[in-house]
Amino acid sequence: MALKQVTYAHHSFDIAYDLVNPAASKTIVFLHGWGSNKEIMKQGFANTLSEFKHIYVDMPGFGKSSNEMVLTTQEYATIMQLFLQQLGYETCSELTIAGHSFGGKVATLLEPKNLILLSTAGIIEPKPFKVRVKIKLAKFLNLFGLGKITKAFRSSDVNQMSQNMYETFKNVVDEDFTAIFQAYRGKTFIFWGETDTATSLQSGEKIHSLIKNSEMVSYNGDHYFFLKYNNDIAKRLENGIL
Repeated sequence: MALKQVTYAHHSFDIAYDLVNPAASKTIVFLHGWGSNKEIMKQGFANTLSEFKHIYVDMPGFGKSSNEMVLTTQEYATIMQLFLQQLGYETCSELTIAGHSFGGKVATLLEPKNLILLSTAGIIEPKPFKVRVKIKLAKFLNLFGLGKITKAFRSSDVNQMSQNMYETFKNVVDEDFTAIFQAYRGKTFIFWGETDTATSLQSGEKIHSLIKNSEMVSYNGDHYFFLKYNNDIAKRLENGIL
């Protein structure tokens, strides 16, 4: 593991990353989803795509990368751009970037030459009835200054977040990226799990319809389908990019 220090908005971020095939001439960057880290992306792809240099990144606040700010998705993209510039990539127009879930939104904002979306977030989906009730009740309690009580309605993974990461989560969780997907013009490969309950297959199909220069393949799997189908995904990418 290596570290690069990035400065943004008068804050310093220690960004942890790993390189695979460092001598390769082409580069692919892997961005993980919310609550995850670079290790799961390495688990999926480190033994594939041998003609590419792989850059696996812990985004701020995840894995071994620091974050003391409340961030937006656009700010994550800006920090990743600054990080890549430190590695010698002035722009992302020469890169292939793969993003899983939340990482797919960040990857899209970076506008790479080739974009790989793995069960990407960014399409607003109807929330289950229980979730809608919890949200309305939490908002009602907050009106009366009873914010501490609302913590009881948070999921266990949310409760484990620091306050700034929880505020960041609220910034990024329900974003509509429809216009951003529609505006992207690079080559796009969309891969999805057909039984994904975090980001539905219908969301993937909508993204496919929004991005003109895109191909989509789905697999019999959940939100982490790529761990099982990594070799097939890699072959499709090699045939599409190389």
